[in-house]
Amino acid sequence: MGGNDDNLRLFQSAPHPCGYWPDREARDLVLDPRDPRLPELYPMALRWGFRRSGDIVYRPACSGCRACVPVRVPVAEFAPNRSQRRCLARNADVEAHIVAPACTGEYLSLYQRYLAHRHLGGGMDDHGAREFEQFLIGTWNESRFLELRERGTHRLLAVAVTDLAADALSAVYTFHEPDAADRGLGTLGILRQIEWAKRDGRAHLYLGYWIAGHPKMDYKRRFRPLEGYAGYGWARLQD
Repeated sequence: MGGNDDNLRLFQSAPHPCGYWPDREARDLVLDPRDPRLPELYPMALRWGFRRSGDIVYRPACSGCRACVPVRVPVAEFAPNRSQRRCLARNADVEAHIVAPACTGEYLSLYQRYLAHRHLGGGMDDHGAREFEQFLIGTWNESRFLELRERGTHRLLAVAVTDLAADALSAVYTFHEPDAADRGLGTLGILRQIEWAKRDGRAHLYLGYWIAGHPKMDYKRRFRPLEGYAGYGWARLQD
C-alpha cells in the first residue's frame, strides 16, 4: 500500500453471506486489526478503497464479483441538485452540531428505533450499548458525531457517524428518526457532511460502497460529481 507499509499484514475473511445480495457469498480483505499503526494507516487505506466498521478496516474481495465500488465526493466541486436543494429547504429548521462520540441513552434509543424500522431481521436486532460502542465508536479511530436536531424543540433527528482523516471525512454510518421519513434525513446527513468537509478544507467525503442498481445503495449516485475506485486509482463516474 505504499508509505509506512513495512510488514503490513492483510487477511482474507472466511466466506459469509453477502449483506446486499442474499443469494451471493462474500469475502473481505482486512487489515491486521492488531496493528498499532492503524490510526496512521487508515487515511491511506481510505484512498485504497477500504472502509471502517468498528475496529475493522476492510474492503470487499469477493470471487467473481466486483459490484461494490468505493466512492467519494470531491467536495470543492459539489453543488446540490434540485432535489437536494429541496431537501435543504425542507429541513431549514434543523441544526447541525459536531460532538464527541459517545453512547448515551438518547443516541441508543434512536439507533434501536432505526434498526427496528430499517433493518428488522438483519442480524442487528439485539444491538445494545456494547454493540453500539463496538460498531460505531471503536477504540483507535478519530471520529465525531454529526447531530441533526430540530430547532426549538432540540429533538434529535439523526446522527451521522463520521471519521476524520487529514484530508478527508468518511461517512461511516447514519441512523435517523423513522417517524420523520418525509424529511429525507439520510440525504440531509450527507449534505451536511459535505458542507463540513468543504468548510474544513478537506478534499473528499468518502461514502463507502456504491452498488449500481441496488435499492439501498444506488442513492449515492445522486451526489455528483462522484469518483469511484477501480483497483488502480480513482476516476470520475459518468452519469
